[in-house]
Formats: sequence, C-alpha cells, structure tokens
Amino acid sequence: MEKKYKILFVCLGNICRSPAAEGILQKLLQKAKLSENIEVDSAGTYGGHAGELPDSRMRAHAARRGYKLTHRSRQIKWDDFEKFDLILGMDDTNISNLQRLAPDPESLAKIRRTTDFCRKLPYDHIPDPYYSGSDGFELVLDILEDACNGLIEELKNRK
Repeated sequence: MEKKYKILFVCLGNICRSPAAEGILQKLLQKAKLSENIEVDSAGTYGGHAGELPDSRMRAHAARRGYKLTHRSRQIKWDDFEKFDLILGMDDTNISNLQRLAPDPESLAKIRRTTDFCRKLPYDHIPDPYYSGSDGFELVLDILEDACNGLIEELKNRK
C-alpha cells in the first residue's frame, strides 16, 4: 500500500485562510479522485483560537461555494514537520515563522508559499481577511481555489 502524501496549510490563527484551503483542496481532491492518496490538514502559528471552528464569515462565504469548513483550529506542532510532506504558508510572516520553527534542513525544504501554485491570479500571498469585509473573504477564496487547482495539477504530474 502506497504511503499517503500529506499536505498542511498554515496561517496565523487557523480560523480563516488555512481551514478554507483545507476544505477547498479536500473537495477538489475528491472531484479529481485523488483523496485516497492525499491527506490534508491545517494549523496556525498562533494557538489562541485552539479548538474553535473557522470564523463564521469564512464558513458562510465558503458554504456559498459548496465548501463545508468543519476543521477545529490547532497550533502547529513540532512533529507536524515530520508528519507532513508539504507545508504551505499563506504569507511572508507565516513562512518566516515556519522557517524559524523548522527543526532541521529537511523540514525547511517542505515549506512553500501557497500562492506558488496559482496559475491565473497574480498574488504572492493570501491576504488575511479577518479585518476586512465580504470582498476580502471572497478574494481569499478566489486565490485559494486558483492555488488548490494548481496544486492538484502538480500532484497529478508528479506520479
């Protein structure tokens, strides 16, 4: 039996961007019939929201697009660097924090920017929508859909 490829999305509080990315990628993997081989999770670099559902605004916007976000927030753990094959940060601060937390060079090599996988939208980070209005949440979902579709294409090509 082939080992599952494991992907971890990381943002600050794990209540907006990373759980949305997790939900989007899970749904797209199911549609592409790849969910048996790939595991997806999310975490935050800050643990102040541990155990909480994603932000209600993000859940509402995601639901309108057919994504159900049920993940409970958690802080990234040291063993996540060993468990996951790919660790995707949302912005420069997340990337810097992940690099600082990485226990070894192998772990550092697993860290990438989520927007590295965008194919259509020209963004170099996923903006935090927490203090924005509806447009901010919609923009985040647009960028994440683009990035997740690009990630799936890359995953298909690596086989």
